[in-house]
Amino acid sequence: MTGTRVLTAAVLIPAVVAAVLWVDTWALAALVAAAILLCLHEFFRLSAAAGTAGDARWTTVCALLLVGLRWMVSQYPGVWMRSDFGLLYAPDRTPLPPELALFVFVLGAAALAVTGSGSWKNSIARLGVDCAALLLVAFPLSLLVPLHAAHGLGRRMVLFLLVLLWVGDSLAYFAGRAIGRHKMAAELSPGKTWEGAFANLAGSVAVGFAAARWIALPPVHLCVMAGLANLAGQLGDLTESAYKRAAGAKDSGSLLPGHGGMLDRVDSLIFAAPVVWYYFRMLLPAVN
Repeated sequence: MTGTRVLTAAVLIPAVVAAVLWVDTWALAALVAAAILLCLHEFFRLSAAAGTAGDARWTTVCALLLVGLRWMVSQYPGVWMRSDFGLLYAPDRTPLPPELALFVFVLGAAALAVTGSGSWKNSIARLGVDCAALLLVAFPLSLLVPLHAAHGLGRRMVLFLLVLLWVGDSLAYFAGRAIGRHKMAAELSPGKTWEGAFANLAGSVAVGFAAARWIALPPVHLCVMAGLANLAGQLGDLTESAYKRAAGAKDSGSLLPGHGGMLDRVDSLIFAAPVVWYYFRMLLPAVN
């Protein structure tokens, strides 16, 4: 299994790095949309296995709309403005805001919940699955689009995010196998240990320190950003493990040999991406 896992990573990592550094943001948005589609497919399949089926079609349409609006907003240059509430970012022109996709989704999901077929008792559960799919999968991953387009450092910030997760995850895997003794969440993920979790965090913080040579941001901020993103990523990993437990599944899918499904591969990224984006966005006025 380890050999298959390493071989898959050896093929995917160069392709992902090339895409992040050299493709335009519209192409990256298309790749993000494709990843979201795969994740949503696996998410709804796990939900059905756990006993509650949502409306995958409506959620998928709104997820694609969200990614499209993220890309559209990223194409409009913006300015930082001072107001009574502090620094606010405003586009020079006003495209449709990404939050519009969330509002459209809420209206449609509510309508489907009250008019759809099936038991009325299950309508709230179906609505909950739809909301979870959009908010726990599509919304966080869509933030990769504005991050990629941001401030001239966007491409490097996306790669920084990926590398800190890859390094942390790899150290956690090997440290857990070598010295792991204390189970972290035995019922959710028997293989995870506290030793592996600390190695995971240390690896990501080390990436933050090393990235200061490549990213023109204060090293302390990069280290804090990496540490917070790592902790969020580990929470995302455990959250997906809980979801798979509820569905009685070992993996979310079999798309990636040795890694499971797409959702298995990006579970940490889902929670870590918002941390890096919002930290970077708050930091941006200070480095302009």
